[in-house]
Amino acid sequence: MKLLDKDFLLENEMAKTLFHDYAEKMPIIDYHCHLSPQAIYENKNYPNISRIWLNEGTYGDHYKWRLMRANGVSEDLITGDGDEYQKFLAWADTIEHAYGNPLYEWTHLELRRFFGIDEPLTVKSAPQIWEKANQLLATDDFKPRNLIKNSNVKLVATTDDPASDLHYHKLLQDEEAESGFKTVPAMRPDKLMQIEKPGFGEYLQTLAKAAGVTINSFQDLAKALRQRFEFFKDMGSRLSDHSLPSYHFVELSEAELDQILTKAADGATLTERERDGYTTALLEVLMKLNNEFDWVMQFHINSLRDANKPMYEKLGPDTGFDSMGTQPDIVDGIQKLMTKMSAEGVVPKMIFYSLNPNDWMELATLMQSFQGQTKQRIQLGAAWWFNDTAEGMDEQLRVFAQQSLLPNFVGMLTDSRSFLSYPRHEYFRRVLCNFFGRLVAQGRVPDDAEILGKVVQNIAYNNAHEYFGFFD
Repeated sequence: MKLLDKDFLLENEMAKTLFHDYAEKMPIIDYHCHLSPQAIYENKNYPNISRIWLNEGTYGDHYKWRLMRANGVSEDLITGDGDEYQKFLAWADTIEHAYGNPLYEWTHLELRRFFGIDEPLTVKSAPQIWEKANQLLATDDFKPRNLIKNSNVKLVATTDDPASDLHYHKLLQDEEAESGFKTVPAMRPDKLMQIEKPGFGEYLQTLAKAAGVTINSFQDLAKALRQRFEFFKDMGSRLSDHSLPSYHFVELSEAELDQILTKAADGATLTERERDGYTTALLEVLMKLNNEFDWVMQFHINSLRDANKPMYEKLGPDTGFDSMGTQPDIVDGIQKLMTKMSAEGVVPKMIFYSLNPNDWMELATLMQSFQGQTKQRIQLGAAWWFNDTAEGMDEQLRVFAQQSLLPNFVGMLTDSRSFLSYPRHEYFRRVLCNFFGRLVAQGRVPDDAEILGKVVQNIAYNNAHEYFGFFD
């Protein structure tokens, strides 16, 4: 089989039929990504492939940055201001050593699907690929909005701070018909969750100003969040996203929460119990609001952020120095939270992702204890981050299928900062079709392409369309 030929990852005839006849041409709902709404609105051509593929300062693809560091590339050619052609050559040299890494496949998928370049990227081929790619990047088809539209994307949900004025979302709404796709915000209250971080007090003031609410107590904070939910809803939001690198369930009184909020706003150091108690209370407020507004609440759990502290201090967050978390009892804390919220009847639609696959079975079985009211109300999220591989996707599908109803799954997301990441949906759909093709070969599901074709089409697009309600 040739590199990335038309049947790569498809191991039998049923898998090939399901992909080519059913899944391949389905539209995309990108319900979780890190694209910049400003970049979508401004719609500027990128000057070269390094700028769109590797970095603009410390904004870019830290999947690639990690590999480049492993290949001994100097930081000025990764996140620095080194020569952009030399950056591309450094990436070409890195990719020559990346056999078996999904970035090898993604890189070549993007070259083929966007640029029509079938030749493997090597140091030798890099000059010609650089020239061809850069010529195409100067054309209208390679402006961000056309990259999205031509990838058959119907909706992009960005991640946005609750205090954001959503200025560029407003502008994009006015030009939605011209763009050919919707862009909506998804609330991501990281700065509110990270009560231990420096600058928390200043952030509370920013949030208070945005909400038009004076925040002197935890109840004031809850009022401010309600106002922001109203605003985000009016701007088309239908989901929120919550990072929980670690978590323990701790219940505190309202008076204790007020004291914690005051301490944190003053820059005082909090105890572990105080941090966990604040996080628990905040999550309870957020679950109630997500349930009330009929939003989908996403939990991204068990990650270790900024493991290399000196490099974090030098470059900041999201620069490629994170790893898998190892808190063994994190799902226990989530179970206690879910139990309390269930008793109050306020469990929203939810998607659980864990960076540690050891949590997947716990999450899949936990979610089954809280289903009801809506089809597949709670879901095991797509294989996330370091698990975003053919094998990781296959394992997530297996766990979901064995513990719940995989045909109800809302499918893939990009979780990306790049406008060239949409071939990841193709990659996922190939893995999905191969998963069902293998079940057919084992005699475990009907050997019926029409039935299974509908299933893979639903997972590829239709389920997300129904579940999130973006187009209602």
